[in-house]
Amino acid sequence: MSGYILLEDGTRFDGDAVGAAGHVTGEVVFTTGMAGYQESVTDPSFRRQIIVFTYPHIGNYGTSEEAMESSAVHARGVVMRSATNHNDAPGSTAGWLDYLDRNAIPAITGVDTRALVRHLRDRGAMRGGIFPAAMDEARAMELVQAEEPMTGLDLAVEVTPGEIVFAGEGNDGPLIVAIDTGIKGSIVRHLVARGARMELHPCTTSADALKARGGDAYFLANGPGDPAALGYVVDTLRELVGEKPTFGICLGHQLLCRAVGLDTFKLPFGHRGANHPVKDLETGTVEITSQNHGFAVLGPDGQQRMDTDAPVRWDTDFGAAQLSHINLYDKTVEGLTLLDVAGGTVQYHPEAGPGPHDSLYLFDRFLEQIRNA
Repeated sequence: MSGYILLEDGTRFDGDAVGAAGHVTGEVVFTTGMAGYQESVTDPSFRRQIIVFTYPHIGNYGTSEEAMESSAVHARGVVMRSATNHNDAPGSTAGWLDYLDRNAIPAITGVDTRALVRHLRDRGAMRGGIFPAAMDEARAMELVQAEEPMTGLDLAVEVTPGEIVFAGEGNDGPLIVAIDTGIKGSIVRHLVARGARMELHPCTTSADALKARGGDAYFLANGPGDPAALGYVVDTLRELVGEKPTFGICLGHQLLCRAVGLDTFKLPFGHRGANHPVKDLETGTVEITSQNHGFAVLGPDGQQRMDTDAPVRWDTDFGAAQLSHINLYDKTVEGLTLLDVAGGTVQYHPEAGPGPHDSLYLFDRFLEQIRNA
């Protein structure tokens, strides 16, 4: 075997090095999606992470421009059970392993990913690295331990645009002013397809500058890193909430919740994949959702898990709020509705890029709330 993955607790898994040559370190996490490997590595939320795919066969349908969620690959490395380099599917423009090599992403295949994922579930996501077999394990461990832990990291500044990005020009729908902490392209596409106009602003933009745009709503989407490290975005939000309808998805959910006075915590191994059941507490509907996050929102009394399926209410710095969605795997908070000002959040990804389409209606609900406001 020509490579290995080494975790910070000393656990080692051997395999065959593929993709780009060399080594890489990062936070080792797993995702349960059966498809969407290219969408995953180009999702900015995977910044500085090494992705372990639980589905064994990765690369079956190649890669294409249409599957890009951003303009670059953000994951640092990829771990697989059985990688292939096919390039004969409709629309495919390159093989998966060639794609990784071209984008300078080291990877490893032939790994017992079942055992690796069970280990991460038991011990939690942790730092690790992919290394060529020739590298001494002691040296590899030094590199792993030199990697910054994810807790406390502001990675939004690494993925935010350097200037305003416009989308939906020519549409006649509402103008949505977004704080771009690493938004996925499919989120923008879904809102634009529904007639919205969007402005994606650097995450360091001041509240006054955002207000001056004259938008109809403020929007926060996904992104990497620890929401607790983005205090400057939270401060900006506190000046925006109540001015216009304000909505958040994923990291945006966590930041908006922090802005109204709630707190966040790091999950043991995160929620990543396309098979997470979430209950809508307003309708009673259970949706199968797409998720990618390592942090979650604490309840009003600091509880990590909500021991109820009722739409409980609590006081925030901006009036009453109501629990709107709950994760049926571990009872973590998956959504919040602000009752005294226009706004709300969901932790999961309604754009389903990749994943099931159960939650696409949320984009329609968002836009309807903007029009009503």
